Amino acid sequence: MSNEVLVFGATGQQGGSVAAALLQAGWRVRALVRNPGSKQALALRDAGVTVVKGDFADADAMRLAMQGVYGVFSVQPSSGQGAELGLSDEDEERFGIAIADMAVHSGVKHLIYSSTAAVSSGPTGMGHFDSKLRIENHVRTLPITATVVRPAAFMEMLLMPGFGLDQGEFNFFMRSDQPMQFIAVQDIGAIVAAVLADPLRFGGTTFEIASAAATGDDLQALFSQAAGRPITYSRFSDQVLAGNDFLRRLAELLDAGALAGRADLGALRQIHPGLQTFESWIKGPARYSFEKALGTPGAWAYGTADKN
Repeated sequence: MSNEVLVFGATGQQGGSVAAALLQAGWRVRALVRNPGSKQALALRDAGVTVVKGDFADADAMRLAMQGVYGVFSVQPSSGQGAELGLSDEDEERFGIAIADMAVHSGVKHLIYSSTAAVSSGPTGMGHFDSKLRIENHVRTLPITATVVRPAAFMEMLLMPGFGLDQGEFNFFMRSDQPMQFIAVQDIGAIVAAVLADPLRFGGTTFEIASAAATGDDLQALFSQAAGRPITYSRFSDQVLAGNDFLRRLAELLDAGALAGRADLGALRQIHPGLQTFESWIKGPARYSFEKALGTPGAWAYGTADKN
């Protein structure tokens, strides 16, 4: 039986995390990339990944890439990431369903689909979340061993420009005492590797994944300690939310519980004992990005921290 896994989005953060974790766990990794000559693709090749040219719209390339692999990790950019990075909601749904169908027809043994924790309670009314729920629902109808993971908001998103770190403050969705779960991108790969290693346990399951939870007050303390100076936290003001429909709807989803996260952190730590805490994350993989964010002004632009 093949021990090779095809990873979509391998030049992005989430797929890149999965590719790295699978290589470390002894899997062979194949990646479909739009530009094999890009810096990210060349880094994958140098790490031992087999790079195949193609994209989501190239059905023939996707079929070729799937030939003979044991597993497929499927993730697509969404419209919530902006026009440059994301697909339309319709495109995302179409490509996610096409990949799942091809996995069945190609004889893939285990399909991992990465969705979002936002849909754990059902439709949200926001297209770039609900497209993922429709892909999930299609995957569950297929005759294939499949696992759906639902990542929480990325910790890395907190270090995007425009949240005020460069001005000694931090503005986000939570109220000061309102907890929200987050996941370090690095942990996604480790959890997916564990899922692929145990199909009997994880096949047919859907579960949320996260690394840790934090309130606004927690982030204030964390960022102040890491910066060595006070960083004050406040939720986006009512004026800001009233002037930005997208931010307002996300805040409403958090207040309603859809974005708060319900991952079982204790169970996830059993799956992946190295699950990041906010403290280990900011001292380790996020240290450079945090220091850069402290000195980088800019406007808030959703999605630049999560390319796929």
